[in-house]
Amino acid sequence: MTPELTLLLDVVDEAFDRKSWHGPNLKGALRGVTAAQAVWRPAPGRHSIWELTLHCAYWTYVGRRRLTGDRQTPFPLKGSNFFPVPEEATEAAWKQAVGLLAAQHQDWRAAVARLTMLDKKRIHLIRGVAAHYLYHAGQIQLLKRMQP
Repeated sequence: MTPELTLLLDVVDEAFDRKSWHGPNLKGALRGVTAAQAVWRPAPGRHSIWELTLHCAYWTYVGRRRLTGDRQTPFPLKGSNFFPVPEEATEAAWKQAVGLLAAQHQDWRAAVARLTMLDKKRIHLIRGVAAHYLYHAGQIQLLKRMQP
């Protein structure tokens, strides 16, 4: 593995689930969140933690498809970008949503680790997925603090 790829994987790992200097990463921001917290929204038309979690899973999937050229594997949920919270927002359903994000991340990370060539477009995509994780981790932290 090249030093550049090693560095990019470190950035991805710190943004998702490895200790980092900036505070909670995406997995850390979701740690301990209950289904009730995950469905709460600060105002009508604003996104919930649940929706942000599925949104991150979806765009991680899209990033992997763009990186690998995979056009065969469908996303496990119907739709794109933002997905509705299920009508029965149970703890089990919430764990499935978090599990979907974790699975998409593992697929993404494995695809990045398999790269044999880096170019500007791939580097931009890898950094972008990591930045996306952190952007939404910050939103999730704010949503948790805003809750009554």
